[in-house]
Amino acid sequence: MTTERRHERAFVRTFFTSPTAVEGEDDSAKMLRSAAQLRGMQAPDVWVPDNEDATAPSMRDEGAKNIVEVVAEHGEEFPGEIHPRIVWHRDAPGTRYRGFQHILQIADPERGAIEHIDGFVVPEVGGIDDWKKADEFITLVENEHGLEEGSLAMSVIIESGAAELAMGDLREEIGKPDNNLERLFMLVDGEVDYTKDMRAMTPTGGLPEWEELRHNTSRGASAAGLIAVDGPYDDIRDVDGYRERMTANRAKGMIGIWSLTPGQVVTANEAPLPPETGRWLLDVDGQRTELEREDDTQFYDGNRVGLSETGDGYRLRVGDDERELDGDELREELLDMTEYVPSMDDIVDSMEEFEAAKEAGRGAIAMTQATTVVIDGVEIDIENDRMWDEATYQAAMTPIAVFQDVYENRPDQHDALAELYGENVVERAMQVG
Repeated sequence: MTTERRHERAFVRTFFTSPTAVEGEDDSAKMLRSAAQLRGMQAPDVWVPDNEDATAPSMRDEGAKNIVEVVAEHGEEFPGEIHPRIVWHRDAPGTRYRGFQHILQIADPERGAIEHIDGFVVPEVGGIDDWKKADEFITLVENEHGLEEGSLAMSVIIESGAAELAMGDLREEIGKPDNNLERLFMLVDGEVDYTKDMRAMTPTGGLPEWEELRHNTSRGASAAGLIAVDGPYDDIRDVDGYRERMTANRAKGMIGIWSLTPGQVVTANEAPLPPETGRWLLDVDGQRTELEREDDTQFYDGNRVGLSETGDGYRLRVGDDERELDGDELREELLDMTEYVPSMDDIVDSMEEFEAAKEAGRGAIAMTQATTVVIDGVEIDIENDRMWDEATYQAAMTPIAVFQDVYENRPDQHDALAELYGENVVERAMQVG
């Protein structure tokens, strides 16, 4: 029973699926070939040649052959991990057997693909005994082909209530001598089939938000030392909605998300990284507005907040509420209404300062954040002190740890990261922690 990570990757930002065989095309593997040649920010952390839902049932045998052909040709150069999705179903022995045959075919060393494949994705799992069946099949394949036991990772897609409950069993099951569940890598939400399994309905026929599922998957992954990945966001034109979904997920500890297009891959690859520049937000009744920055001054351009000077103080309007305040009261009010989103450079600066203080024997230090806010032409200086201790430091380490994981595992993105942050900031970010 452990929460230690067992795989090289500590974080996965992007889980990108591609059909393995397209019907009616001269080259049925053309989508695979295109995905295999993605590089830089367009290339996912995990590429999933999808021989299940993305591929027609009549094309799946050909899809397994295509995986072998394309991965054997392009796998060595692909910058991310490769985890094909095979067919499986908790209630269908025939489907499970077909999936087993496909794994056996893909993993054959004589075909030249398996040396570039990191694991397999198993959909439609049920209770924990079903997870063990999939694990046992992969173990059989490893032994059949002379591969090291446990060398192939297994990821599962949470698409049923039974699978959701099974996540609670992982801490007790992983590490038992009667299974190889240590091979587990990712827990991936599949909200569409989960909705079907739960018999859920909405007035519009759309998917429920399933906040609880995402929370439970993130919790299950954290408890078992695995990686949590959210399911597909199928409105591929809604970039803002995709970003909002990822922001909400990160607040739950879920860094990764399914990507359906190379455009979504770029968005999802960039979203978890610390921002290039810091920014101030003004919160009015739960709605955050980014202030426009000029040097160290922040300008509010909106009509929900108004500010004017009186003879001996200020008049602050927030919505329909107006109050007379002196200078200190106004600063306190604005401090309550503003939030600062630190840049990569800000985070690294703070971590370096805390590390130096800790080296000098100090357990906590105050970090000051100051700026000038301008509302309706009226300038007010605000200043906030935040205490940094070891817990604050460790919390700040999470976005830096994501960056470090990306930098170590995705050398094809080094140039893009240096262009975004500057080489000096990148070098310092790799040293802290």
